[in-house]
Amino acid sequence: MSKKLAVITSGGDAPGMNAAVRAIVRRGVGLGYDMIGIRRGFRGLLEDDFVTLTTRSVSRIINLGGTILHTGRCPEMKTETGLNRAVRMIKELNVDGIVVIGGDGSLAAGNALSKSGVKVINIPASIDNDIYGTDETIGYDTALNTAVDAIDNIRDTATSHDRIFVVEIMGREHGFLTLDVGLAAGCEFVVVPEMPLNVEEIASELQKGKEKGKTSEIVAFAEGAGSSEEFAAKIAQLTGLEVRVSILGYIQRGGRPTARTRILASQFGSLAVELLDAGQSNLLVCLEDGKIISRPISEAIAGHKQLNKMQCELINKLSV
Repeated sequence: MSKKLAVITSGGDAPGMNAAVRAIVRRGVGLGYDMIGIRRGFRGLLEDDFVTLTTRSVSRIINLGGTILHTGRCPEMKTETGLNRAVRMIKELNVDGIVVIGGDGSLAAGNALSKSGVKVINIPASIDNDIYGTDETIGYDTALNTAVDAIDNIRDTATSHDRIFVVEIMGREHGFLTLDVGLAAGCEFVVVPEMPLNVEEIASELQKGKEKGKTSEIVAFAEGAGSSEEFAAKIAQLTGLEVRVSILGYIQRGGRPTARTRILASQFGSLAVELLDAGQSNLLVCLEDGKIISRPISEAIAGHKQLNKMQCELINKLSV
């Protein structure tokens, strides 16, 4: 009987997912597996939406953003009925294991499948970089560079008009992306869900910046920290200065993955297949201190990634 593995991209898309799919398929074929792609995330699994993947079908995708398998969220996977159907479909596919590429929701789905007897390896892919147990997720470096490039452009117009800009950056629950963007783009302040917000203090410091002769001031604002529009209006009210809001939105999810993202995705994908081939499963592939390792999915779910608050202090020190 032939050996068979499946791969799925689920939840929010992230640049580099295609690079991971490419690595999984090519490493799998190299080890003698037939490769199956599950389309449209777990929705495709529940609805029999599968495609055979070969080395040729993943050619010329390493440089593409998004995912050729398409993706989406599937609330049914959180129900007993949906989970049971997913397990049944995987058994009917007769696969030896499944690689799940995605964020925290995908991690939870992978953990549920593993508890039901399915051999699963999870690969962390999220522009939020909020998965516990890995220093970096697939797509994070690309989203970081995209946001920094955008703020560099915004800085030009902010300087031309002597304005304050509030730039909203993705991150519904966490500020990891916003924090790194703030430092890399030279922002004066960052506002993230993990840190208390003192609008009056920020307004006062922005006012002092103008008095010192600053021609542009930028606040990096995580979407999960509240309303960027209301925050900007309050700053304008307290300072009497012109304040504009720029919401970067979904441009952070798309675009060509950076070299770093492609390398990480390729390393993660290759190890995921090798772990399944070695009989190991129910693991999350991770980056830790520069090394590609794996740890139990349950451990990653139980943990909570901490924001580097010292970096917030550094941003404040450098914004004088």
